[in-house]
Amino acid sequence: MKLLEGKVAIVTGAARGIGEAIAIKFAEQGAAVAFTYVSESSAPKAAALEEKLKGLGVKAKAYRSNAGVFADCEAFVNDVLKEFGTIDICVNNAGISKDNLLLRLTPDQWTDVINTNLNSVFYMTKLVIKPMMKARFGSIINMSSIIGETGNAGQSVYAASKAGVIGFTKSVAKELGSRNIRCNAIAPGFVETDMTSYLQEGGNAETYLKNIPLGKFAKAEDIANATLFLASEMGAYVTGQTISVCGGLNI
Repeated sequence: MKLLEGKVAIVTGAARGIGEAIAIKFAEQGAAVAFTYVSESSAPKAAALEEKLKGLGVKAKAYRSNAGVFADCEAFVNDVLKEFGTIDICVNNAGISKDNLLLRLTPDQWTDVINTNLNSVFYMTKLVIKPMMKARFGSIINMSSIIGETGNAGQSVYAASKAGVIGFTKSVAKELGSRNIRCNAIAPGFVETDMTSYLQEGGNAETYLKNIPLGKFAKAEDIANATLFLASEMGAYVTGQTISVCGGLNI
């Protein structure tokens, strides 16, 4: 039997990168998958992913939705409940980065990152716990970052948003554990995705690799594997934790 057979999972921000890898991993393990994308330009990739997931033998549907807007999240969750009947797993993966030195960071940049990276986690979690509490079952996985644990120059707002995710995760785990709802976070290090492609430019990658004991960047599938562990019964006694998937960067 597959690890997520019969489960319904939602993944925000899954048109590419880590979110896409998670959606595929979940589908391979038998979960029906509803996922979001935010921009019209991502629609073709989202449609292609939907077809790929269906090709793995599961029900799947892509939704255009902005995780940083509560009304969008509410409509998305309601539509998923109507279409899929329940929600067993929620992966809050949507995220952006607008790196800048603090002196140059604008209030609009701060607000955009907090809305997408932190407020979205609150919105989605608040909405999915209702059906989870009714079913007395659920696994919520929030995507943080190693930067949320260590901080980094030029990434004050990104670090703040991802540190907030960790604190929120711990609080939700304590609040909902008695209802058999688990809540955990994953803190990736440097991952080979479109979002981090700038690290490869101008030879900058070598500078970062020197600080990673395993000597390489993560693949999106590495993050997906950790997410699968937390989503499945393999992680049934794990809650309130932050799993760093960073190649030892935080040692």
